[in-house]
Amino acid sequence: MRTKLIAGNWKMNGSLADNEQLCKAILAGMNASQTAGVAVCAPAVYLSQLQNLLSGTAIALGSQDISSHEKGAFTGELSAAMLKEFGVRYAIVGHSERRQYHGETDTSVALKAKAALAAGITPIVCVGESLAERESGKTEEVVKRQLAAVIHENGHCISEIVVAYEPVWAIGTGKTATPEMAQAVHAVLRAQLHAASSVAAERVQILYGGSMNAANAASLLSMADIDGGLIGGAALKAADFLTIIAAAN
Repeated sequence: MRTKLIAGNWKMNGSLADNEQLCKAILAGMNASQTAGVAVCAPAVYLSQLQNLLSGTAIALGSQDISSHEKGAFTGELSAAMLKEFGVRYAIVGHSERRQYHGETDTSVALKAKAALAAGITPIVCVGESLAERESGKTEEVVKRQLAAVIHENGHCISEIVVAYEPVWAIGTGKTATPEMAQAVHAVLRAQLHAASSVAAERVQILYGGSMNAANAASLLSMADIDGGLIGGAALKAADFLTIIAAAN
């Protein structure tokens, strides 16, 4: 039985004061008996602060990106070894914003996932279709192509990843897929994982990442193949994030 995972993606938000207030409020509101895993993926400049705030707590620390390179002349990049020194346990790879604004390809995403896995960091591999791709009936083709690249590059290690389905048209727009729409895509991804590895199909958590919020979390999380959420805006509000965490337990 897979446990749920609720991961907050703060994107390019935060300040030293706001981060401390938010983390303390989330920690104060969490139930000691909860079963769902919780993580926050913060901007890199705040990883040191969050390492101190979250050390020894039930909240895992995540980064919003990771380099596919170990070291060298790659200005602005952060290696897996660097992130490990700050206690990072998760790394988002292939977020739609990185694909769109930074030109990340299926291959580069797969290599980032490989670098994370080699260092013992769990990559949260994002896949998802645009509105045009959905309307033209290409949703399944797109998400399977994106995940296939990661499966091809990582082989048997695929059972150690987390997948996040994020329909691009539902990110930051207030729109969301219905639970049934989301479940249909999650089932496709589960079947693809099963074809690659029966172990992976049973172990890999598949998160929903398209505007999950306090109001719709329970209905989305009730679906058979939705194992949690990659939360954007709602992760910046302690009350909303706590409501989503509670819905996952």
